[in-house]
Amino acid sequence: MTSPALAPTPPTAQGTPLLRVRGVVKSFLGVEVLHGVDLDVRAGEVHALVGENGAGKSTLMKVLAGVHQPDAGTVELDGQPVEFAHPLQAQAAGVATVFQEFNLLPERSVAENVFLGREPRRRGLVDADRMNRDTAALIESLGVTGISPRSRVGSLSVAQQQVVEIVKALSLDARLISMDEPTAALSDAEVALLYRLVRQLSARGIAVLYVSHRLREIFDLCERVTVLKDGALVRTCPTAELTTDALVRLMVGRSISALFPDKVAGTETGDVRLRVRGGGNLQLDGIDLEVRGGEIVALAGLQGSGRTEIAQAVFGIEPFTRGHVEVDGRTVRLTGARAAVRAGVALVSEDRKGHGLALRQSVLDNARAALDAVRPRSSARGARQVPGVLTSLELSSRGLGQQVRYLSGGNQQKVVLAKWLVTDPAVMLLDEPTRGIDVGAKSAVYQLMRDLAARGVAILLISSELPELIGMADRVVVLHDGRVAGELPAGSDEETIMSLATGHAR
Repeated sequence: MTSPALAPTPPTAQGTPLLRVRGVVKSFLGVEVLHGVDLDVRAGEVHALVGENGAGKSTLMKVLAGVHQPDAGTVELDGQPVEFAHPLQAQAAGVATVFQEFNLLPERSVAENVFLGREPRRRGLVDADRMNRDTAALIESLGVTGISPRSRVGSLSVAQQQVVEIVKALSLDARLISMDEPTAALSDAEVALLYRLVRQLSARGIAVLYVSHRLREIFDLCERVTVLKDGALVRTCPTAELTTDALVRLMVGRSISALFPDKVAGTETGDVRLRVRGGGNLQLDGIDLEVRGGEIVALAGLQGSGRTEIAQAVFGIEPFTRGHVEVDGRTVRLTGARAAVRAGVALVSEDRKGHGLALRQSVLDNARAALDAVRPRSSARGARQVPGVLTSLELSSRGLGQQVRYLSGGNQQKVVLAKWLVTDPAVMLLDEPTRGIDVGAKSAVYQLMRDLAARGVAILLISSELPELIGMADRVVVLHDGRVAGELPAGSDEETIMSLATGHAR
């Protein structure tokens, strides 16, 4: 291991990429998923790898990590061919990967995770003091506070666990770090921390291969971008040569404006289907809110402003202790999810894997879970509805019996949506409905929202992506510190929304 002070990595010889991938082909069960892909990444470069789900990004990352071996093509590091038969060989060569699902042991300490399988020893025993000192030095070198080498990893936030993964990579003398959707579960402040860490890695000469569906991050952080589509290389170019619209066209073949469909012809705004008056609890105060049938109302605000808390209160997870809620003109006491579903309210949670799905159960079992919970005698009816609903959502799976953990993020989200659609809700609460899914899947979710509104469903949309709010909402309700800071009409600009969200509205 190098000194914890982490001297900058020497740059690769000029003109020679640190990583060179040429003509990589990979098949599974006779189906080719990578079709001769090329990729160059330079030392000290933050290089974006983008594409829709199924484009081949994850497969290529796993080839580089030694999880999969290519059927054809070559991989070179510093101009020398390498073949990784196991992830340990990739790590030994200086290639580390931070997957979206962290490879950490939650019951062990930070230091034990960082040096797992490589523990320093003294007189045949693990030298815990040295391990803790070296881990502390690595953490300090990143300028991160609040993480002790002795802390149990399971007690850390998602962002802190990500820091542990990066520290582990640095302890392995990594020269190339691949990051898969690194901000998918982070707050705004935690995203700022990740930005700083990525830039630090780049300044030290470490190459970062950055995979994300969040296009703003690509333009904020990455010098170049490689676009994959259907397992093939589309283009590699400097991000400075692209606009957001041009990048979306490369990924999905249509402009970003086409992602936000127009209202379905004949959509009418009806009576109030959800009304909150004076709603309050430990996180919220004096919430007044109305959503009419056929209307999409967006909740905007910074992380912690109360957006998710409103959805959870309406759905009975953390109910309002003050004020009242009406659904279709009737005052309802929503003390739990069952009561909410019976009242006609559905919640698509921001954490689909943690709260929206049973990952080891089938598509069918997940899609009828909500209906079975409130109408257990209607299982057969629910089973009959599910195939048609999933077909309408264009779900891509091997069948209703497939476990949902094997689906892409976009298809998992479609199963969550199907689960609630079969309950025929009056009100849909959509909390970050497009988080972690590709651009094409986002377009499908937006169209579904338009279709639901056309059927008279009242939709409350929560999103951290302002273009999404602006593109879809009929009205935007902005929150600040647990209160409503203001309400804006459709088409309001990002600056006006942010001025209310930060409490600096003029």
